Parts: sequence; C-alpha cells; structure tokens
Amino acid sequence: MDLMEYQGKQVFARYGIEISAGDVARTVDEAVAVAERVGYPVVVKAQVHVGGRGKAGGVKLAGDAEETRFHAGNILGLDIKGHVVSVLWVEHASDIAEEYYASFTLDRSAKQHLGMLSAQGGVEIESVAATDPDAIARVWVDPTVGLTVEQARAWVEAARLNPAATDGAVAVLLTLYRCYVDGDCDLAEINPLILTPDGQVKALDAKVSLDDSAAFRHPEWDAFAGTADLDERERLALEKHLQYVGLDGTVGIIANGAGLAMSTVDVVSQVGGSPANFLDIGGGANAAVMAAALEVIESDDKVRAIFINIFGGITRGEEVANGIVQALGRFTPRSPIVIRLDGTNAEEGRRILEPHLSDRLVSRPTMLEAARQAVAMAGTEG
Repeated sequence: MDLMEYQGKQVFARYGIEISAGDVARTVDEAVAVAERVGYPVVVKAQVHVGGRGKAGGVKLAGDAEETRFHAGNILGLDIKGHVVSVLWVEHASDIAEEYYASFTLDRSAKQHLGMLSAQGGVEIESVAATDPDAIARVWVDPTVGLTVEQARAWVEAARLNPAATDGAVAVLLTLYRCYVDGDCDLAEINPLILTPDGQVKALDAKVSLDDSAAFRHPEWDAFAGTADLDERERLALEKHLQYVGLDGTVGIIANGAGLAMSTVDVVSQVGGSPANFLDIGGGANAAVMAAALEVIESDDKVRAIFINIFGGITRGEEVANGIVQALGRFTPRSPIVIRLDGTNAEEGRRILEPHLSDRLVSRPTMLEAARQAVAMAGTEG
C-alpha cells in the first residue's frame, strides 16, 4: 500500500521522526484554518500518489491567508499526471540550509535491508542516481543485527553530509530504520531530509509503502485503506482477497504462487506477448477462488486471452482441475483460456479437464507452449 505524503508523515511521527507542524485540508477554508493554526509562512502541497507535484504546480508557498486561499483553490482539482487533487497538506514552511536524501528498502538479492543516503537531495534525485551514482552512499543492514550507531555514523560520513548535520542525521537514520522495520514498510524514504540554519535535521517529505501482508499486525492501517490509489481491477481484486497487480497487456495471468506468477509474466513477455496482470491465487485453487480470479481478469477490457498456469504441490492436480471446471460453470469468460497444469496428480487433473476442452479452452503440457498459445490467441482475438 503506497501512502500519500501526509500519511507517511503520520507514520514517521509515530516513531519520533521530526516533521513540520501541519494538517490535512480538503477545502479552501480548511486550508486557511490550518495555515492560521500552524503559522505563516506555509507550504500548500497537493496529496497524490505520484511524483513531480512541484513541477506541476502542486506545491506553493503562502505568506498569508489571501495567498493560502488562492493557492489552495488552484491546487484542489488540479490534474497531476492523471491524478486529480482532492486532499491538501498545509504545513509551516521550514528554513532550509541544505537538502539530503535518505531511504530504506529491501535488497532481495543480498537478503539484507538497503539504505541509501545522499548529500544531493530534492526534486532531482532521480537524475543524480543516473548521472552521478557515486553521490549516493549505500549501506546493507543485516536484519538479524540491525543498524548500529557506528554503522550509521560511518554511512553519514561516506555520504559527505555537512558535519553540522552528522549527529542529527545519525539520529534520524536510526529512527527511520526502526520505522521501516517495526512499521513493516517496503519503502521508507525522506526526500528531502533537510538541515535547517539552526542545525536541526528533519523530514520535509515522506514516501512510504507498506507491506500489505503485515496488515494483521497494524489495525491502525485501516485508516489508510480508503485512500489507496487503486484502479478498478485492483479494487475488485482487493475485495476478493486476491494478490493482483494490473499491467497494460492483453494476456491475463492466473498462477498459484508469487514466484510462478512472476515467471509466467516473464515467459509471456519472452514469447512476444504482453501480460495484462500479475495474479497469485496462492494455494487455494478451488472453484470460488478460481471464479473470483476469472472475474477480476475479465474486468480488464484489454484482455484477449487468459493463461492459467498451475503447478500442483500441496494443492493436488485433480483439486485444481475440479476447481477450474466448477468455476467455468459459475462464470463464463468472454476470452479464450489456455491451461497448463503440472505437478502433483497433474495427469489426473488433465483427465478431468479433457471433456471440457474446446477451441476456447485449451490445455498445453508446458509453460512455454501454453504461453505461446495464449499469446497467439490474444493476437487472434485482437
């Protein structure tokens, strides 16, 4: 779940990371009221799930109520890369001496947490990463040990931050790491992390992505659920408790297991197709789950063929086959379906499917053959 800035700042504040005084506003009058409460000058900031707000006119400085009213009126309803602004964050403006960048995420290949820190923060951090990668200091943190004070201090020195910021930056980084780990974040990013003229180090922005799988540990996340930026396909999948990510292609994908689903996306691409989604039904390939998955796939008008890729492990092949047959009795897809069924009791599962096969329901023995068939069908349907 990707959070808006104000929500990320709420998470940061919960762990003790200093942020500027501010509040949410959904109307012009609310924006003025917040500005009066936190004190001028203020920054009026659009809240959308996309970057580039400043360049699009979604971040403005206001010195009084008249300017706040003017900027709030212009930003509310503003379209920023297809995202229409309906929420503002109004905060007391900070004096800035320097801007830095700091973040934590997971380096899956290293099986460690990755921290990134740069003395060149702000809106151009992406170009810094591309043109001057040495300007970003990286640290890998063993999750069984955690980020130590010594490691954090050496990291700050490697990033060549202003010595005046060292102690404050170390303190913020240690807290940000705790927020990232204990808060079950996939990403915790501050850009910019600022040094003020009086030597304070604080978070001026927040980009936080939460691990949905950890939601059971965080009842406080319920407050964020209604603001998640989901398209209709993803919203339907969420309602049906399916692991789904929408893409832009024409081959709908259903697989049991995240690894297999990702491999299926790759194989479809490799044989010249375009995946429409990632959908993992996990271990539950029964009729209800399969029907729900098909309904989500079919909600995407761009889908021209569906590839069901199942490898039976604990879930046996005949159970999967029965689930598919029963699902097709409940739900009639408009797109042709290609099934690859392998693994435990796969032969029995294929025998169950055999009487139901047609030119619209095809079985193939390998993932590669099935992917090619699905891509061909998607082209024919298109």
